[in-house]
Amino acid sequence: MPVYMDRHTMPEATTQDEIAKAHYQDLKLQDKYKIKLLTYWFDEERGTAFCLIDSPNEESIHRLHDEAHGSIPNEIIEVDPMTVDAFLGRIKDPVPTQGESAIDSAFRIIMFTDLKDSTAMTTRFGDTKAMNLLRIHNRLTRSSLRENNGREVKHTGDGFMISFASVSNAVDCAIDIQNAFTSYNQEHSDESMHLRIGLSAGEPVQEDGDLFGSTVQLAARICNHANPDKILADQVVCNLSEPKNYNFIELAEITPKGFDQAVRLYEVMWNEP
Repeated sequence: MPVYMDRHTMPEATTQDEIAKAHYQDLKLQDKYKIKLLTYWFDEERGTAFCLIDSPNEESIHRLHDEAHGSIPNEIIEVDPMTVDAFLGRIKDPVPTQGESAIDSAFRIIMFTDLKDSTAMTTRFGDTKAMNLLRIHNRLTRSSLRENNGREVKHTGDGFMISFASVSNAVDCAIDIQNAFTSYNQEHSDESMHLRIGLSAGEPVQEDGDLFGSTVQLAARICNHANPDKILADQVVCNLSEPKNYNFIELAEITPKGFDQAVRLYEVMWNEP
């Protein structure tokens, strides 16, 4: 059967306990509708809940939720469980840990990195040297994302798509990556590598029908807009980073390809003395 993720806009002040009870009501009816409830996420701050469901069709999902508790999904999209796991870190209910909530938010920060002039490296250095540099690039980037709880969603050959549950982890990781390449370049000036990084944030189910569709597209467009050695972010990332002492510089608005509305960009000033 296909696997779906749905999105529910919850009434104001809905609690974790209320969402857990609704999930329990769903579980009691899943056999009746030949559905398997895999897991769910709840974002109390934004008032949104997301269910991951193995179901014969969307109609069965609507009918189950309606009978169980009356909360009808606003959106339903078909998803690949492996892709959900890459973005969100799980595809089944988590085991509660002492002192922590069992259910996390599905809100994620998406990062794209891109290595400048990667296609010209083979011409400049030859196949063997170019492949070795790409391995160094991969090692430096992956080391930073591990240190900052990033999840590698995709390796593009000369860059990465990475998912973060925490804005501070995402910004810290971007800064750590740039610092790592700066250190490398200082010791290997004849084979220096320079990255551009873009950050955007959002929820998994959107009107475009793809998992994190517009958030992924925007992060990629922001990355493409960045100059080498720069970190650019959208306004959501900037606003959510305010409690921590990052230095964001407001830039001009752009209208990325595929977007109807202009987007304000912000640069993370990571290399100030």
